[in-house]
Amino acid sequence: MKIIETISTEMSLPGSRVSAVAQLLDQGATIPFIARYRKEITGSMDEVAIADIRDRIEQLNALNDRKETILKSLKERELLTKELSIAVQNAPSMAELEDVYEKFRPKKQTKAQIAREKGLEPLAMLLLEQLNHDPDVEAQKYVSPEKNVLSVEDAMLGAKDIVAEIINEDVFIRSIIRKLFITTARINSKIKKNKKETGIKFKDYYEWSETAFKAPSHRILAMLRGQKETFLSVHVLPDQEKALKLIEKRYLQNQSKSAFHVKSAIEDSYKRLLSKSIEKECISELKTRADETAVNIFADNLKELLLSAPLGQKRILAIDPGFRTGCKIVCLDAQGQLLHHDLIMPHMSNNQKAKKIILALVKTHNIEAIAIGNGTAGRETQAFVEKIGLEKSIHVVMVDESGASIYSASKLAREEFPDHDITVRGSVSIGRRLMDPLAELVKLDPKSIGVGQYQHDVDQKLLKKSLTDVVMSCVNKVGIEANTASQKLLSQVSGLNDTIATNMIQFRNENGPFKSKKEFLKVSRLGPKAYEQAAGFLRINNAKYPLDRSGIHPESYGVVRKIAKDANLAIEDLMMNTAEIEKINLANYVTDTIGLPTLTDIVKELTNPGRDPRNKFESFSFDDTIHDIKDLIPGMKVPGLVTNVTAFGAFIDIGVHQDGLVHISQMANRFVKDPNKIVKVRQTVHVTILEVDIKRKRISLSLKKK
Repeated sequence: MKIIETISTEMSLPGSRVSAVAQLLDQGATIPFIARYRKEITGSMDEVAIADIRDRIEQLNALNDRKETILKSLKERELLTKELSIAVQNAPSMAELEDVYEKFRPKKQTKAQIAREKGLEPLAMLLLEQLNHDPDVEAQKYVSPEKNVLSVEDAMLGAKDIVAEIINEDVFIRSIIRKLFITTARINSKIKKNKKETGIKFKDYYEWSETAFKAPSHRILAMLRGQKETFLSVHVLPDQEKALKLIEKRYLQNQSKSAFHVKSAIEDSYKRLLSKSIEKECISELKTRADETAVNIFADNLKELLLSAPLGQKRILAIDPGFRTGCKIVCLDAQGQLLHHDLIMPHMSNNQKAKKIILALVKTHNIEAIAIGNGTAGRETQAFVEKIGLEKSIHVVMVDESGASIYSASKLAREEFPDHDITVRGSVSIGRRLMDPLAELVKLDPKSIGVGQYQHDVDQKLLKKSLTDVVMSCVNKVGIEANTASQKLLSQVSGLNDTIATNMIQFRNENGPFKSKKEFLKVSRLGPKAYEQAAGFLRINNAKYPLDRSGIHPESYGVVRKIAKDANLAIEDLMMNTAEIEKINLANYVTDTIGLPTLTDIVKELTNPGRDPRNKFESFSFDDTIHDIKDLIPGMKVPGLVTNVTAFGAFIDIGVHQDGLVHISQMANRFVKDPNKIVKVRQTVHVTILEVDIKRKRISLSLKKK
């Protein structure tokens, strides 16, 4: 219950809503299912809010698990007191919990432990009292060759080691020093000795300093990468004098001789123990925050890419371009099945044969569009194809081929095309991406798609979870045709997995296409729970029962039948009948389980059954006069395609085999905090060339309007 109360307070949500989401998640419900089909229970929470609740539950469970581990350790070592137990159980965060435990944590032998073993703890406590006595005289009492305390200096050093550790383990001191770090620490990076030449890619950070917890995520990750690759040294520290004064305010009582030694111990404690511990913790926190920002940007970009406009079921001729090795071409039917493959050499001096092959294939297979990969020779191949005399109705489209080579060498591709090499598989992937980007890109590891930054540096568990959420969200947002979807696509449907998806394909192969959603229950391992989660997101476009063609969940079929009956219409006649649908008084159909949010969704679906939420496909072309970075002149205005959005700007493909950068300062004629508010991946834009550095292959662009 405490977890629910905590989340309810933190997120300003009713406890009943949080509890409902927690219960649904615990029962195996997916985020898309909860957001789409349980709006009455959640108060119409969106997927982001539900994911936040899930993640916070996991964090608080991890905190509770750590508390249990600590309590068990303390109990086993007979250190657990009532007060300590309360302090552990009430710790609100992992950092504060570890502060409580710091004093009792099993450690390798420390300087303070060695000093205690020499019997110097009473002397340390005497120093801390700072009474008006001579500490050297008191220290003389502890000189003992048998205990390896050979002099007053030895005794005093040992006592100060104990004082230093006491200060380091002080929960209050750790809290105020942590606050000082968070509010004022600066992150500083320096190039390591003899690394200037080899570490040139980190040149911007050879001598860099800024307020640590205000630094943007991409700079944090860049500096930490430089440190990991041993080119940079990175530190996060506040002003040392301010830190020492905070500790002295708590531990210095007067100006006695003992206080002099305590002041020395304070400095040692901060430099040797406290600052290193809190610095490590802060770097970890900065990394976590930077990871979260980078992962969120990656997720936003991936979402836009997965939901980019599909051309639809068209007969495609796809080309994987190349100069020396030629261009691999494939012909696909409207369902994406391979009909023919060939190799042409359009970039040789005599390219008439290539022209004849393409024109013949276009005619033979009634080709409706041509997809050309945007890699090496992509623009040149596009220029060639556009000059061979195709019908104007045939789209010639450049397709982002990021990750196509990875797919073509994958087990999935080998299983689908066991008799063809990777060049054929890659070309097929390019063609299918034009038809339906989501269906094809879902086959790839999202990290290989190329719309993120620092994906190998960030927390891999966090990245995988976030990108998995995005893929599942997009698949279920669009809805899947159960009779044509690939195994990989089906596996991303709410409630399904690789095994069930494979079984669905097998069922289709053995029994023919699914005729109704009820037939899903005949699939091995697809039980009532999986059916509940998946049925609303699956479509059967040729189903006899009209609602099976829609995104209306079968659990709501009853209310639709009642609505149709009250309108004196067959369900088939009600669907897409805007005039009749507008007459429906939804209040008449509210029940204990179905409220206005669900009824509103049902009406939308009746108006446009199985609607695809993606934008309509629009063809895009680069400037015909520009093919190489050398063709660019500052001041030019050119069309481009957004390929990646980052925290510091956006990368734009302008057709010269090298993306240009629109820095965040050049995104609009006003201050821009978040580039994602200005552009999205796959968006078409017009940019102005600012600077061109041919040697470094850098292009600076602007979206500002003059």
